[in-house]
Amino acid sequence: MAIKLSENSIKVLKRRYLKKNETGKVIETPEEMFRRVARVMASAEKGYGKSQKEIADLEESFYRIMASLEFMPNSPCLMNAGNELGQLSACFTLPIEDSMESIFETLKITAIIHKSGGGTGFSFSKLRAKNSVVKTTGGVASGPVSFMKVYDAATEAVKQGGNRRGANMGILRVDHPDIKEFIACKENNKEISNFNISVALTDDFMDRLKKGEDYDLIDPHTKKSAGKFNSKEIFDLIVKQAHKNGEPGVIFIDRINKYNPTPDLGSIESTNPCGEQPLLPYESCVLGSVNVSLIYRNTADKAGFEVDWQRLKEVTRLAVHFLDNLIDVNKLPLLQIDNATKNTRKIGLGVMGWATLLIRLGIPYDSEEAISLADKLMSFILTEARKRSQELAEIKGVFPSFSGSIYARRDSSTKMRNATLTTIAPTGTISIIAGPCSSGIEPLFAISYYRNVMDNDKLVEVDPLFEEVAKERKFYSRELMEKIAESATLKDIEGIPDDVKKVFVTAHDISPEFHVRMQAAFQKYTDNAVSKTINFPHSASLEDVKSAYILAYESGAKGLTIYRDRSREEQVLNIARKEKVQEQKELAPGKIAPRPRPEMIIGTTTKVATGCGNLYITINIDEAGMPFELFTQMGKAGGCAASQLEAIGRLVSLAFRSGIEVESIIEQLRNIRCPSPSWDKGQRIFSCADAITRVIEKRLMNGVALNAAVMPDETELTMKHAYNDEGNTHKKNSSMTIVGMCPDCGEVLRHEEGCVKCQSCGYSKC
Repeated sequence: MAIKLSENSIKVLKRRYLKKNETGKVIETPEEMFRRVARVMASAEKGYGKSQKEIADLEESFYRIMASLEFMPNSPCLMNAGNELGQLSACFTLPIEDSMESIFETLKITAIIHKSGGGTGFSFSKLRAKNSVVKTTGGVASGPVSFMKVYDAATEAVKQGGNRRGANMGILRVDHPDIKEFIACKENNKEISNFNISVALTDDFMDRLKKGEDYDLIDPHTKKSAGKFNSKEIFDLIVKQAHKNGEPGVIFIDRINKYNPTPDLGSIESTNPCGEQPLLPYESCVLGSVNVSLIYRNTADKAGFEVDWQRLKEVTRLAVHFLDNLIDVNKLPLLQIDNATKNTRKIGLGVMGWATLLIRLGIPYDSEEAISLADKLMSFILTEARKRSQELAEIKGVFPSFSGSIYARRDSSTKMRNATLTTIAPTGTISIIAGPCSSGIEPLFAISYYRNVMDNDKLVEVDPLFEEVAKERKFYSRELMEKIAESATLKDIEGIPDDVKKVFVTAHDISPEFHVRMQAAFQKYTDNAVSKTINFPHSASLEDVKSAYILAYESGAKGLTIYRDRSREEQVLNIARKEKVQEQKELAPGKIAPRPRPEMIIGTTTKVATGCGNLYITINIDEAGMPFELFTQMGKAGGCAASQLEAIGRLVSLAFRSGIEVESIIEQLRNIRCPSPSWDKGQRIFSCADAITRVIEKRLMNGVALNAAVMPDETELTMKHAYNDEGNTHKKNSSMTIVGMCPDCGEVLRHEEGCVKCQSCGYSKC
């Protein structure tokens, strides 16, 4: 069967998934990748006495649901199935006990997991509070946050290689004495940057919050009371920090354990990095998603579309079988992890393309009809998944801990192969492969945006479904698409029918209440949890965020992640002094002349590690706060290298002084490659020219090098430009929830599904 892949899908596959030889050349086609994965998954049947014919038939079925893009397993499965590593799980949770031995043994295991491409989740709640006395040494404890910083530094050191970067979830119970320090530990976004953090809220805390009462803190070492905090004060602090930069998130830990399928094995303390997979210590998550954007058919009267329930049943049943087999062929990095994973055989089947499906069906995301369909669709998936798990249990046996599970307590005659079956996981990269397809259950983030190509020729990229509708309804025009690319919403765009505007809503058109209700509708039929970001406009108040948390708890959610637009310090900024830029452009109509150098000028010098050595880059600004000149110095450079660096500095300085837009300079120099690339502070540096570009971008595009009189709150915070890895293209759209630039390809990063990710190349911080 022919595989219909988008241009962006092919680019992501080549960059991250398809096999390469020792020189980095791609030696595998997408079809061969899906064949490789299907073959490995079907091979698990050999251990259960299946015939070659049965195995071959199953392999073909697995191949077809992937090649049709109706189902995708998690990224490690696509990358590693059939190779020497063979590590197919996306994430793991590890225990941390209150001893130096446990802390650093777990750190060692973490490094091994990160090296294999996995993410890790921890609860630091068992570590004694800061300044507690350590009897064995006579010293004092440094507390959970200090050890989080140790783990963060180790992650930074390990994550440089491989296709996926290590990411962590750090959790602390709300009744831990160090909870205040934990809540504020990411106030500076540059610290503990390899962690997402969440506060584990208890039912007791939420009950006391309703009454405004104090609650007890518990010393994790002695298990005795360690004082009291006021519930409202702590909750307000959580809200304040989340409003400021999106962290911490919250998980409702007692609700998670209420639905713990194997309570005899212990309590669940932590989740994976995006929060959707609560796991016992040493368990790993085995995830996959049905692309519901493709599971539709014509209605009986041919006037529209409806969910193809029969096809959804078939894909769901095959996906459950696929994920169960994955557990058997998985090469996990440690014996304890292998044992824990096979002991419960947890899988997490979810969906992606939900927003795209709603649009196809003509249903607004923020409507009662959408909430009702979410309820019906996820209930259907869970029901069919359980039926298939029961059938597999009859054939292959129950999961080893079945006898102590909630299933056995309810009805021991109903066998289950898997302790859990459903999870709504982030699908950032696999939804690109299956695209055009919206991520997870998230709404659309943009209808249209600009892509600039060679010679400043602008191309407008439009959501395929919107373009299809616009042409069918005969309101499509390039001019209209350009207007949409400049806007964050369709609401104020003339020439678009109202019914189309109603269906094509974006994340910021949707009220936080509907975001939460949609999450709750899917959670109702999700064994594990739901990864989703509740988007707020920049103008959202603290009270708005607080209401969302309360609604999430009351609606049955297991946790919540929020993000207020433009709340991250590192968010790409656009210099606000538009009048100064305009003044530069109008220096000499018809003729460009450099500004004369003033008597005194100030600047900053930045050191960047390049493949040729440390490069020192100085950028000076004039009294108006505009960039004026650039100098470079490399200690061991001489001859040709020194002259080339001087030439670049002179030409960039000339461009600054002549009013050339900084964006244009960056476009020309970014990602120029030399034979000796390097890494600097987590960024790939392709050459000295590329290093110069990074510094220009950092110092000028985020306001750092502006005149001291220009304070951050005077700087316009709307995202205008971001650049991709090809050097001459960029996307422009202010409606996206943008939080920075991709370290791999230079495209925009956005906060989605509880994580930071790039829609262009598939990079994910998680």
